[in-house]
Amino acid sequence: MEVLVAPDTYHVSPEPILMIADLHGALALCLHDEGRAVGGLLHLRFMGGSGRPSDVTDNTLTSVLVVLDRFKRAVLGNALPSEEIQARIIAHALPPTSDMEPSASLVDLIRADLADTKIACGTQMTRRTESIRVCFQPAEGRAWICGPNDLRSARAAQRSAG
Repeated sequence: MEVLVAPDTYHVSPEPILMIADLHGALALCLHDEGRAVGGLLHLRFMGGSGRPSDVTDNTLTSVLVVLDRFKRAVLGNALPSEEIQARIIAHALPPTSDMEPSASLVDLIRADLADTKIACGTQMTRRTESIRVCFQPAEGRAWICGPNDLRSARAAQRSAG
């Protein structure tokens, strides 16, 4: 089964499903609790709608932290963060222009929040004009950038494993 995670929403599951997020000026935070075999994908757009990272404002900070907190509770439950928690941010932004880039972006904000709760987080930023598709298997904690052909092979692998 596949679940398309819309922008500014998240999905959490212990089931062997495939979560998908199409990113354009957005990020996917994939969070996995190996001990409980549950994971989730949070899909957030960069603010500003430009497709480029924008400055983190007080309003952005407040709304993102509320959603991020709900998402972490949905994945982790009441468990304290441990070495069994894995986090990965995959982000898409347009190539840089001559305009100044912000000193702190949404990716930086989320990484700092995760670091505060002792969750290590890998980050991958892709800067190109074409959108990217992120695939995540929450029960196993596997996340990757995929294209249409990769998605078909992921479905086949999922059927044979399930």
